[in-house]
Order: sequence, then structure tokens, then C-alpha cells
Amino acid sequence: MSRRESSPKAAVFDINVLVGAVAGGNSPFRSWPSPPPVSDNPFADCLGIVNDAKEFSLWLSEHILVNVVRVLTKGYGWEGDVAGEYVAILVEIAEASGGDVVEPAVRVTDCPDHEDDRILECALAANADLIVSADLLLMSPWRGIPVVGPPEFASRVDAARRATRRPRRRRPRPG
Repeated sequence: MSRRESSPKAAVFDINVLVGAVAGGNSPFRSWPSPPPVSDNPFADCLGIVNDAKEFSLWLSEHILVNVVRVLTKGYGWEGDVAGEYVAILVEIAEASGGDVVEPAVRVTDCPDHEDDRILECALAANADLIVSADLLLMSPWRGIPVVGPPEFASRVDAARRATRRPRRRRPRPG
């Protein structure tokens, strides 16, 4: 799937980011904070950023969605229908942001953990501009794609948004 130059930059989030947005403490389920300012949950901030669809679009794969449900149900005790509802919301966010659910065609075997390889495969299939992950940071840049952690991603977007809101000072013209 191709993207136009004016489209938001394609971002792929690791499963830990998508799970941490809703399983970490007082995270909201139906809405996510959107910087500025950043909240105490950088995972939720990341989801809020792609939900805004200003700078970044969310790209997912079936593997990512299945594993979000698996982690939420087995690791956090969520009911399957609630986890399924969350995944449906993730797909809506992806589509509304200019992203999508892709089926990777290229197999990757660059990581010791095959689950991490599935994230990288999604990034290739989506022609990602960025990967947001706490687990893959040491691989950055991976095949030219920067990998940043959730706190860094949220704080950089926060800083960029704040900078665009500041009124620019006029320089005095030479007389």
C-alpha cells in the first residue's frame, strides 16, 4: 500500500506499547491523552498521538492484533470480548489515521525473539518511517527505520507541538 507525501508518517508500535496504553495503571480505555502535555503513561500518550492523526499514522498486522488479545487475556486477565473490542478500536484508529492492517510478505529473522521479528515484518510491509518499541531500541536504526522508546516518542511530539504553538518573535528590521 503506498502513501502520499502529505500523509502522516507511518508508525508501527510494538505490542508492549499497545498493551501498556490500556493495561498500565489508570489508563483510559475509550480515549487517550494527546500531548501536550505528556501524561504519566507514555504508552497511552503514543496512542493519543496516532489517534489525533496529525503527524503519524498507525500500522498494524494481524499478528500484532492477535498478540495484543493474547497478552491482555492471559497476562492481565481481561475478558476476551473486552480485549476484542480494544483491538477493534485499534483498527479504527489505524484506518482513521491513514494507516491500516497489513499482511507482511517478507519474512524477517533479525532478532533472537521471533515475536520481535513480526514487528519488524509489519514495519517493512507498512513502509514505516518509525518503530516505537521498548524492546528493539538497540537495533535502531533497523534497515534505515529509526526505533524509539515510548517516552522519547511522546516527548518529541509534545515538544514539536509546543514549538508550533509559540508565537514567533518578530525581529526588528534594520532602519
